[in-house]
Amino acid sequence: MAQGNLENFIADVMGDGHLRVEQDFGGGFVRLKTSEAERRQAVQDIRSSEDILIEVLRNSRDAGATRIFVATGKEGPRRCLQVIDDGAGIPAAMHQRVFEPRVTSKLESAHLDKWGMHGRGMALYSIAVNSQLAEITVSQPQMGTSLRVVTDTAVLGEKVDQSAFPMFEKQESGAYSMRGPKNLLRTAAEFALEHRGQVEVYLGSPAEVCATLYAYGLAAASPSERAFGRPEERPYVERLGFCADSGDFARVASQIGLEVSERTARRVMDGEVPPLPSLLTRLQSESFASKEKRPVSRAFRRDARRLKLESEDLAMLAQKAREAYRELAPRYFLNEEVEPSVAYGPQAITITIPIEKML
Repeated sequence: MAQGNLENFIADVMGDGHLRVEQDFGGGFVRLKTSEAERRQAVQDIRSSEDILIEVLRNSRDAGATRIFVATGKEGPRRCLQVIDDGAGIPAAMHQRVFEPRVTSKLESAHLDKWGMHGRGMALYSIAVNSQLAEITVSQPQMGTSLRVVTDTAVLGEKVDQSAFPMFEKQESGAYSMRGPKNLLRTAAEFALEHRGQVEVYLGSPAEVCATLYAYGLAAASPSERAFGRPEERPYVERLGFCADSGDFARVASQIGLEVSERTARRVMDGEVPPLPSLLTRLQSESFASKEKRPVSRAFRRDARRLKLESEDLAMLAQKAREAYRELAPRYFLNEEVEPSVAYGPQAITITIPIEKML
C-alpha cells in the first residue's frame, strides 16, 4: 500500500490526530510533528490581505527589486493580488517549491526588519496555507518575477475601507505621523516610505499597472531597440513597452499575469489610462503639497497678469514646432505631415504634436 493511501486509511480508522503528533507524553501533553507546527505558525503569521501584501513586498525587496508593481482587484469576496518586480527572478524548477516550508534563498542573509524576522523560508508557505491560490505566474533569473495570490476575504479578512489613501498629520510636538485605515494602500505606502531611495512601489488596478509598465517600458528602451529588439530578452517590467498593437499588448499583459481586454489595451496605448505615480510620490503630493503652500502675498496677486498670446504668435510657435518635428520624424519612422497645436494657460504654453506611426 502506498504511503499516502496508508495514511488515509489510518486517518479514517483512528482520526488524524496521530498524523499531527510526534510524541504523546500523556495527560494531554504532546510534541507536534514539524509539519503541524509549521501549519499552525502559518495561520498565526497571516491574518489578513494586508499581511500577505507585506510579505510579498519583503520577498521582492530581498530579491533585489528596485521597482514593485502591485495590481489588485476584488470580485465579491475574492481578492486578487498580482505582484510584479524587477528582482533576481526564480528558476523554473523552484516555482512550486518556494511555497514549501523552510525553502529560502537567504541562507546567509536572514535579517530583522520593521515587520520581524525575514529569511526563515516561511513567508510564501504561510501565504499558500492561507489563500485559495498562490503561484508564480512567470519568473526567470535576471528577468524578475510575477506572483499571484487569490484569497477569500470571508475567510481571511481585510480592512473594509480599501479606497482611503494614508495621510501625514502634524502632531503638537511637531512630528508627523501617518493616519488612515491600515488597508492595502497604507501597507504598501509604509513599505515604500521605509525603503525610500531603495525601492519604488506602485499600486493600482490591473489597467493602471499596465499603463505604468507601458510607460516604464517606453522609457527604458530607445525607439530603435523597441523596433528591432527582442522583448523576450528584456525584464518582464519592460515588455509592454515593446508591444506594437492592442492585441500584442493584451497577450503580453496576460503572460505576466495582468488580464486586460484589447479595448483596455488600446486605451492604455492611446494614453487614456494615465500611469500611476509611485506611492512615495503620492504620499508627498497629497500630504504636504497642499498643506504647506506658502501664502501668496496681496502685492503678488495685484501684480499677477493674465497671459494672452496673439494669433500670429501662436501660428509662429506651431510653425517652428512643425519644422523641428519634420527633421525628427523620419528617424523614428513617424509621419511628418502632422499639424502641431498650441495651447496656453496661466502657468504654461503647451505644444502638442500627434504621433502617427508609419510602420
